[in-house]
Amino acid sequence: MTTNKPKKDLIDVYSWPTPNGHKVHIMMEECGYRLGRDWIAHAVNIGAGDQFKPDFLKMSPNNKIPAIMDPNGPDGKPISIFESGAILLYLAGKTGKFLPQTTRAKYEVLQWLMFQMGGLGPMLGQNHHFRTYAPEKIEYAVNRYTNEAKRLYGVLDTQLKDNPYIAGKQYSIADIAIYPWTRNWKNQGVDINEYPHFKQWFEKVGERPAVKRGVEILTALRKPLHDDKAREQLFGSTQYQKRK
Repeated sequence: MTTNKPKKDLIDVYSWPTPNGHKVHIMMEECGYRLGRDWIAHAVNIGAGDQFKPDFLKMSPNNKIPAIMDPNGPDGKPISIFESGAILLYLAGKTGKFLPQTTRAKYEVLQWLMFQMGGLGPMLGQNHHFRTYAPEKIEYAVNRYTNEAKRLYGVLDTQLKDNPYIAGKQYSIADIAIYPWTRNWKNQGVDINEYPHFKQWFEKVGERPAVKRGVEILTALRKPLHDDKAREQLFGSTQYQKRK
């Protein structure tokens, strides 16, 4: 895609096609930014250990994707931000989109963003690990996180019974944060048909053009996690090395 903007004016997004990466890809597109015109997606291959490279750690000291570098920060100077939730808040503030201005409505959105960051994401992440990636199947862990996943889908289903979107009547960063984590409901041991209100929301959000574009970004680069080196980078001792 061609662009008339100098590359120095584009927002750099350092990411990988995971739920947290897709959050930011979707948000960029929903905010009216277009890949190649307004922002650049830089692949950080977490299976190859790119997240441990010094340049990336300067932006994301927790060695996790995504991170962004905006050359036009709040004070006109470059700013880098890590943590997907913080990035969503930053972009919402920068563009004035997907986070209400009124105090009550804003906190209704923020509480569901925190629900995703502190509960849904970590629990579904553990679910994926023990159901898919763990070298041995531990029945207790599989049952524990599968049951927790079902409980969380139930929370969402109840919330969506009387609300078209997660935080009420308006589409927000809460929806953008939650949707990517629920795309793999089959692999989480969940039957989406047991949560009809959630299912209706899921299908509606999935039809948004920006969402469709966002979940495809970098996806062609991701390969199934089969080799031992990639498992070591993600789950082995490499994660726990002390870094300066």
